[in-house]
Amino acid sequence: MSVILSVRDLTRYYGRIRAVDGISFEVPSGSVYGLLGPNGSGKTTSLSMIMGSVIPQSGTFQWFGNDKYTPHDNMRIGALVEAPRFYPYLTLEQNLLILARIKGVAPEDIRRVLEITQLWPRRLSRYFTLSLGMKQRLGIAAALLGDPEVLVLDEPANALDPEGIADIRHIIQEEASKGKTILMASHILDEVEKVCSHAAILKKGKIIADGPVGELLSEGDSLVVEAFETEKLFKVLEESPMVTSVRRENNTLVLVLKKDVSPADINQLAYSRGIVLTRLEKRKKSLETQFLELVKEEKG
Repeated sequence: MSVILSVRDLTRYYGRIRAVDGISFEVPSGSVYGLLGPNGSGKTTSLSMIMGSVIPQSGTFQWFGNDKYTPHDNMRIGALVEAPRFYPYLTLEQNLLILARIKGVAPEDIRRVLEITQLWPRRLSRYFTLSLGMKQRLGIAAALLGDPEVLVLDEPANALDPEGIADIRHIIQEEASKGKTILMASHILDEVEKVCSHAAILKKGKIIADGPVGELLSEGDSLVVEAFETEKLFKVLEESPMVTSVRRENNTLVLVLKKDVSPADINQLAYSRGIVLTRLEKRKKSLETQFLELVKEEKG
């Protein structure tokens, strides 16, 4: 799989504050890559640097293997970084027509992007009459002009209600299904878990974990087990070298397995001790839970 964006040791200071502190990551072609973190973690500054609107103090980034961000790259990338900016008293169609002329995109493409974002019926409405969710969707419509192969989206679901978040999620999933590469920043970790194939977790300008979402989710999976002989099973698991930890939840035991230990191994262990399991279930951590645990570890 080729690399669309390569970032190496990117750093940006604001006075004494390290907004971005030597981050490195790669965005594979065709992936949906999430930059996750709370407000102030450096997400927007990172996107602003790789889009060329903020100059880094040190480090490098490469789009499509190029050393510098070029006007040609700009035609291949559609971006929504920070809050979308439009003329309040112009209609949706008029605002997008201005952007289409700047980008050199045919005006006919406006209908396509407004239909994707479900804004075509509101094309003659003035921008200031839109709800926050519609403004976000118009920002995405602007990013989609010209059908770019890469989308860069900064907090696309920020401050939206559940219906608005679901709308944005659907748009991202639909564009990803067309083979587009998407880089998005968000603090709504549950949403990123649902749409992203890869993720990097940021805290105070540093990446504290990154990789395929499936791998991030797989580390530290919990196993839920039950048996008629709860106390005996608890003692066996507590003494087993295959288990990192075990705790009680009423008549249920929740354990964390060591690396390369499978649920089948636990089932075999119980059977060898004369215990028949009545329940054996894997409980995956959400990416949000893992994020909070990683942040807590960093504080320690």
